[in-house]
Amino acid sequence: MKFLHVTEQPGGGRGGRYAASLRETAIPVPEQGEVLIRVAASGVNRADLSQIAGRYPPPPGESEILGMEASGTVDDTGERVCALLGGGGHAEYVAAPAGQVFPAPAHVDLVAAAGIPEAFLTAFVNLVVEGRGDVAPGRGVLVHAGASGVGLAAIQVAKLCGARVAATTRTAAKLGALAAAGADLAIDAGGTDFAAEIEGRWGRDAVDVVLDPIGATSLPGDLRVLAPGGRVVVIATMGGAVVETDLGLLMRKRARLVGSTLRSRSRVEKAAIVARFREELLSSFDAGKGGLRVTVDSAFPPARAAEAFQRLRENRNVGKIVIAWGDR
Repeated sequence: MKFLHVTEQPGGGRGGRYAASLRETAIPVPEQGEVLIRVAASGVNRADLSQIAGRYPPPPGESEILGMEASGTVDDTGERVCALLGGGGHAEYVAAPAGQVFPAPAHVDLVAAAGIPEAFLTAFVNLVVEGRGDVAPGRGVLVHAGASGVGLAAIQVAKLCGARVAATTRTAAKLGALAAAGADLAIDAGGTDFAAEIEGRWGRDAVDVVLDPIGATSLPGDLRVLAPGGRVVVIATMGGAVVETDLGLLMRKRARLVGSTLRSRSRVEKAAIVARFREELLSSFDAGKGGLRVTVDSAFPPARAAEAFQRLRENRNVGKIVIAWGDR
């Protein structure tokens, strides 16, 4: 089978540029508790960029091939499925843990379905599974990087739970996408103080949960708008990992500062998350107006994969970028 091999090349601007090639390897043989999937499409994620840079290796025992999510058909049954992966998604075939495989929604084509697992399961686990009921009607949710795949998913999941949602982007042209996903307040964080904007529209201490992939540069503002007993969930550090903050404010608000990743969780834990997702959320993709939808920014063939990774690095996407592997 063919799989993607991606490297960083020096030059061409900040951090260089990507080069991608297709290489050959054996089709994986599923172990006990795994299923073989013929990949239709695979989602591109910032974790892929970190793995290419040597900062984020796959968990022990997982494939060294890039790719943390895929859609396709089960090889021996033809069932249309999506899969959350520890690695191996950017290839023609992947052996996926059965507990991390779920049916592709009937009204979502297989290329778009590749954008579901990582984005929507990240939103689901942090807003619902570990939410302790704090994402609910009457509650406020703040989503940073709202035009990303995870961001657009999180806006929709929070709205489905009845919460009001503020979302930020640093690109004014992306504000419409936040509103289209259901955000009650879409904020250009590149041109305004997002905390002041929220306070001006919603009042002080109005946010119960923050989903934050930015980190250092946004955390002080997160704590400023957080309600007493609220929760800030840091899922990435695009704005830096080292921060100075007011611990007194953290204590006065009895706030919870939580770090969260999905990839490093055990297969048992991931299977439990996927089982709840199937039961509680999956049908919402086929619910029509008011249901969940996948926003695909662009789909690239494997031969143009380098462009896909570069587009993500340069933050030009609105929603998910996927690699389309053809008619699988």
